[in-house]
Amino acid sequence: MKKTKCAVIGCGSIAQVHGAVLGAMEDVEIVAFADILPQRAQQMAEKYGGRAYSSLDEVLEKEHPEIVHLCTPHYLHTPMAQTCAQKGVHVFTEKPPVISWEQWADFQALQDKVRVGVCFQNRYNRSVELFRQLLAEGSVGKLLGARAFVTWRRDAPYYTESGWRGKLSTEGGGALINQSIHTLDLLTQFFGTASGVEASLCNRHLKGITEVEDTLEAAIDFGGRQALFYATTNHCADAPVLLELVCENCTLRMEEEEVALRWADGTVEHRTLPPTGSLAVGKSYWGNSHGLCIRDFYRCVRDGEPFRNDIPHVADTMELMLKIYDCAR
Repeated sequence: MKKTKCAVIGCGSIAQVHGAVLGAMEDVEIVAFADILPQRAQQMAEKYGGRAYSSLDEVLEKEHPEIVHLCTPHYLHTPMAQTCAQKGVHVFTEKPPVISWEQWADFQALQDKVRVGVCFQNRYNRSVELFRQLLAEGSVGKLLGARAFVTWRRDAPYYTESGWRGKLSTEGGGALINQSIHTLDLLTQFFGTASGVEASLCNRHLKGITEVEDTLEAAIDFGGRQALFYATTNHCADAPVLLELVCENCTLRMEEEEVALRWADGTVEHRTLPPTGSLAVGKSYWGNSHGLCIRDFYRCVRDGEPFRNDIPHVADTMELMLKIYDCAR
């Protein structure tokens, strides 16, 4: 069996998830890890195989991977994806792929050069798949609106010890672009392209420490259907993300993998979802479907099939995110 050669660039916390998934894939060979802190790359290479490097350029020159995973700070995703594309190397990037309209234009230009996937793993969550099924079946009726809440906790060390978080030039924002982008993505999955937005942001508990927002709220218009969106990193804990879709005959509510259907007659139906199984890695409040998402990208690259998280299929989310920031700032 021919194995796909891959490399992971950036060896921070999220790279541990990618390493665990790739290390368990029998049709994949990890040839390299790279990080500006050599010891981090070396630790991952010792754990999962491959060699350790200090830069993407070294990896591309010496290892010739077929797919590169970008687990680097936000502002590096687009330029590093461009570097890979110039070498004909496919890209699987962590979110967000861009932090500005200028980067978004550059990122879109890559789709004609190589296969590019974005790690919106929550699209693969069983609760999300169930919502898709229920909406397609039609018994819940037309989708009328939604509300979404992300209430997590991030304190000063999370930003000050990273070297890049909390700065507009490198993180691009705070609670929206970092912690709650996956939830915004689910709204576009269910509603499609937004037609308008009103939003505001503020920094309540890390004034003078970060340049980015710790709280953001938005009223999003999806062609006459309104979604209310709230995200904060000022909560006392990392609570489960709440997403509620209001339909004609039923209100669908999910908190991670817990799903409840409240029908118009007052009946409440709770659905118990089967476990994700061995592919569940990462923290539950992130959405732990990284394994499903990464395996699907490799399958699509191998078989020449469209990938559900390719550039055209993340456009609604990226453009809505940028519009929210334009409005709120």
